[in-house]
Amino acid sequence: MPRGPREVGLTLLAALAASQAALVALNPLLPEVARDLDVSIATAGQLRTLSGLAAGLAALATGLVAGRVGLRGLLLAAVGLLAVGSAGSALAPSFAILASAQALVGAGIGISYSAALAATAEWSTAETRSRVLALTLLGPPIAWIVGMPLVGLLGEVDWRLAWALVPVSMAIAAAVLLVRLPATPPAAARARLRAVVASPGVARWLTGELLAFSGWAGALVYVGALLVESYRLSVAATGLALGLGALVYVPGNLLFRRWVDEHGRLMLVALALAAAAATLVLGAVRPSVWVSIGAFSALCFIAGGRTLAGSARALGLAPELRLGVTGVRAAAIQAGYFVGAAVGGAALAVGGGYGTLGVAFAALFVGAAVPHLVPLR
Repeated sequence: MPRGPREVGLTLLAALAASQAALVALNPLLPEVARDLDVSIATAGQLRTLSGLAAGLAALATGLVAGRVGLRGLLLAAVGLLAVGSAGSALAPSFAILASAQALVGAGIGISYSAALAATAEWSTAETRSRVLALTLLGPPIAWIVGMPLVGLLGEVDWRLAWALVPVSMAIAAAVLLVRLPATPPAAARARLRAVVASPGVARWLTGELLAFSGWAGALVYVGALLVESYRLSVAATGLALGLGALVYVPGNLLFRRWVDEHGRLMLVALALAAAAATLVLGAVRPSVWVSIGAFSALCFIAGGRTLAGSARALGLAPELRLGVTGVRAAAIQAGYFVGAAVGGAALAVGGGYGTLGVAFAALFVGAAVPHLVPLR
């Protein structure tokens, strides 16, 4: 372990926070970006599709360089890509150049998620691993809670200023913390995708992760529209409700840490089924806005624990190919946005409204529990 568990956890937290900040910066700025660069909002929205594709491909490729570059080197390269891509986005004179910069951002996201998760195991002991992992996974919700308001405030002045200051400054801060750690050697072997997926238990675990992330990402995509259309909330009030959910995610992560080492498989089953129940309530039971906000907050709380349990499970599979395992998990996160958005859109298209949407996402969470019902031999 290059440093103490707290320093390692905070450093990896900063790397994931920078990654998440670069990911969500587009959300509140989308209309301004489209207007300034003279494209439609639908066209500008494809920037997220492009960065997600780049993130997935980069995550899958990280295992191939595991034998040549150490984890610290990978993380420094990732935050460098985040800084350059975010700065390029702020300076982009045209939509084509902005799209190219967002591809760099996507690559940085994919590499950082893969390397940071692998580093929680490589840079900790068996006794401190769950603590380091829980601290590391606080990075994305902290970026959402802190970064989104900052992006919104700066975006009122200029969307380019928001992109230049928030993701870039967070990437620089992560780089400063990373260089304080000693250089780490490369892995003993490359982690080829075929070998990773063929390792015992990986395919089952990956199936559960993809289904769970699809249900979770789909809920995040559509919950804003559910609140606006059901209760006529303003954009500001909807943002406040979503921020409350992000706050509840944090204690969910911290509370379940004490059980993840001994009861990880049971947690993966129980929390997936609990998430299914929460999405059913979110979609079908809407007597008041507070009930819906409560159901969404419960889903965020459960997601905090389930993400921790799924990540801990990843670190115990194929230790000699760990970076490859975390790479396919990062790719599954990106794929979850595509699958979740598509399933949600299809559910709304067939009729039944948000009740049908809740049933569809609940089915994804139930499917995520199935691979873990039988213990891995």
